[in-house]
Amino acid sequence: MTNPREQKEKTDAKAEEQEVELSIAEGGEQSAEALAEVREQAIEPLAEVLGRVESAYAAYVEAEREVARVYKANEQQVEKTYKDAEQRANSVYEQTVEQALRAREEAERRAEEAYRKAREQTKKAYDESVKQSLEGRKETIEQSWAVRTEAIERAWKVFSKEKR
Repeated sequence: MTNPREQKEKTDAKAEEQEVELSIAEGGEQSAEALAEVREQAIEPLAEVLGRVESAYAAYVEAEREVARVYKANEQQVEKTYKDAEQRANSVYEQTVEQALRAREEAERRAEEAYRKAREQTKKAYDESVKQSLEGRKETIEQSWAVRTEAIERAWKVFSKEKR
C-alpha cells in the first residue's frame, strides 16, 4: 500500500504540472482560475482518500482489539473448562477411593466374621472330639474294668476250686 503522504505529494506534483501547463497555455487570469480549480479538485479526492485510509486504519485497530478480546475470552473459557474437568476428575477420584475403602472395610468385616465362625466351629469340633474321646475312653476303661473283674472272678473261682 502506498503511503498517504507520497500519494499526496504525487497528486500535488500532478496538480502543479497541470497548473504550469494551464498558465502557459492560457495566460494570466485564466490560469489563476484554472489553478484554483485544479487545486480544489486535487484536494477533494486526496481528503476523501485520507478519510477512507483513516477510517480503514481505525477499523483495523478496532478489529485487532476485538481479536485480542476474543483470544482472552477463549483463554478464559479454556481455563474454566480445564478447571471444571480437573474438579470432576478429583470428585470421581475421591468417590472411587471412598467406594474402595468401604469395599475393603466390608471385606475385612466379612473376613473377620468368617474367621470368628470358623474359630467357633473349630472349637465346637474340638470340644465334640474331646467329648467323644472321653466317652470312648470311659467306655473302654469300663469295658476293661469289667473284663478285669470277670477275669479276676474266674481266677478266684479256679483258685478256690483247686484249694478244695
